[in-house]
Amino acid sequence: MPHAYTNRLARERSPYLLQHAHNPVDWWPWCDEAFETARADGKIVFLSVGYSTCHWCHVMERETFEDPDAAAVINTLTVPVKVDREERPDVDQVYMGICHALTGSGGWPLTVLLTPDRLPFFAGTYFPRETRGGRIGFPELLRRAAALWRDDPERLRRSAREIVDRLSALTEPPRGSLSPRLLAEAEAAFGADFDAARGGFGGAPKFPTPHNLVFLLRQHGRTGNPEPRAMAEATLDAMVRGGLWDHVGFGFHRYATDIAWQVPHFEKMLYDQAGLALAYLEAYRATGGPAYGETARRVLEYVLRDLSAPEGAFYSAEDADSEGVEGKFYVWTRGEVLAALGPGEGERWCRVYGLTEEGNYAEEATRERTGANIPRLDRPLATWAGEFGLPPEELAARLEASRERLFARRNERVRPHRDDKVLAAWNGLMASALARGAVVLEEPAYAEAAARALTFLLGPLSPGGRLHRRYRQGEVAVTAFAEDYAAAARGCLDVYEATFDPGWLRRARDLAEELWDRFGGDGALFDTAADAEALVLRPREVADGATPSANSLALEVFARLGLLTGEPPWTDRARGLADALAGRVATHPAAFTQFLEGAALLLEPTAEVVIAGDPTAPDTRALVAAARRAYAPGTALLLAPPGDAELAALAPFTRAMAPAAGKATAYLCRNATCEAPLTDPDALARSLGRHP
Repeated sequence: MPHAYTNRLARERSPYLLQHAHNPVDWWPWCDEAFETARADGKIVFLSVGYSTCHWCHVMERETFEDPDAAAVINTLTVPVKVDREERPDVDQVYMGICHALTGSGGWPLTVLLTPDRLPFFAGTYFPRETRGGRIGFPELLRRAAALWRDDPERLRRSAREIVDRLSALTEPPRGSLSPRLLAEAEAAFGADFDAARGGFGGAPKFPTPHNLVFLLRQHGRTGNPEPRAMAEATLDAMVRGGLWDHVGFGFHRYATDIAWQVPHFEKMLYDQAGLALAYLEAYRATGGPAYGETARRVLEYVLRDLSAPEGAFYSAEDADSEGVEGKFYVWTRGEVLAALGPGEGERWCRVYGLTEEGNYAEEATRERTGANIPRLDRPLATWAGEFGLPPEELAARLEASRERLFARRNERVRPHRDDKVLAAWNGLMASALARGAVVLEEPAYAEAAARALTFLLGPLSPGGRLHRRYRQGEVAVTAFAEDYAAAARGCLDVYEATFDPGWLRRARDLAEELWDRFGGDGALFDTAADAEALVLRPREVADGATPSANSLALEVFARLGLLTGEPPWTDRARGLADALAGRVATHPAAFTQFLEGAALLLEPTAEVVIAGDPTAPDTRALVAAARRAYAPGTALLLAPPGDAELAALAPFTRAMAPAAGKATAYLCRNATCEAPLTDPDALARSLGRHP
């Protein structure tokens, strides 16, 4: 059907911008012409930042941006600019930092008012159409701001410059020196904030933040203290039992809106799946609990099934909403379950997963129970098995058969919108999860999927040899940011350790070199390249948020390259980066857990294992399996087939390592000291598994 309105965003490829292409708002994409127009017309700029699966972005669009009267106010008083934060994390980061500085909080949609010089003088998030609940209506906000601009523009400019100057000072992190006490202080901070009754940290809303859980599991391994492992396990268990986990189709939703992990915000993000797969894989390695391995396997199953692009990479996200209602695709009434499964199995499934006639989920718009239910496990399956008088294995099999039928029935519904753009950084994170899954779960197909994604990043997404940020429908756009390079480099390292193809080690090295050359500064990396578009300040994120920061990923990459190649410059770069940020980390170590994991490779004992032998020979495979079986996160593992010139060029220290007496041989070195060569797999596992 023809649209009543069409604006400039109709020419864009971003799914988020295209969602707004038929608003009556006269949107511009982020471009110089928009700001030149504002300068020529004497208007302020209204910057709106969001992403295509953002629920509150949809709400503000329905209330305000689709309303012709509100749009008339926006068009008359401002030059409106719309930005996809996932395509332009640099723009989002700069102005989100402003929002945090001005209001103490942030989120999306991000709403910022700028001078034509791109200087911000006001920032906030969601605003309603009309003033209510103490929150000013957006048209009224614009009227007041436009009046201030008309009456005293220089005052607003001075205020905006002061804001930028204050934030610019914060991007210069104080230098310091690494200390093992930072690891202990982060652990203590989590202990103080831990919710022992429900798992997780703090109150509602609760976010999974998987790198925090990996840190706690590894901290247990470093210290032997059971408390960090217990906190991680309790959180991992609570998340997968509650509504955060999709019990019918697998995968994790974005976060829980309540304190007990029961009611999720229903969107699914690729980066969450990657991080949580890594966390459950880590828990499986650290504890041996098979449920953790199974959860990781099911996360990867969801990604490969629902987020795979035909080109080999992975799409970005699935929306929370379908048919205009958050969660509609995911919730069930008892009647729907009984109709799909029949009364016997249906009643059982409803009891186990907490479905009631009145519903356990209040629809957000009305806050009334409507008979809708979010499946969740309030008790372990073993408890239910006793109640039903069934062996646990039989109950699990019956519930799985029911789940498959419900999954098929759910696929008849209108699916949420899928954001089908490919982002380099998120694909790098997913490649790491798949590659580590290939090792931990002994599934070579996962490594093949990881390699396909990285091949796409380094091929079609790197026109002219330079990595780019985004691909969609044949179009490559936006030169890559530091996080894109760092995540892709880490993915290449993980694929190397899964396949022992030295080409992936070479690709990781090349990406890391370009990362250092394009983004390096005074030790810490900037998020934008030296030749990127100049913003009001050059962003440099150091804390780890929903995803690890570029600096944290780079620290791990540099440190691991030092271990894998034996080349001191990589370790020197890692130490320089760590010292450049140590002062900032010391202010709140728990906000830098991915960084601390990279730092641990410099602070804690590490090991290099080179297995020399024919990759296809049983004795070589036995040594590789033994090395992988040991839970020793600070270990670099290489496979050196006799005569492998490429590996010898990348890691010269491996040249002298050859099979002893015709047998595959493991050379184990700790902190620049090598032990006697080993040919016995059990001896290798014991040596790696012992506590330093």
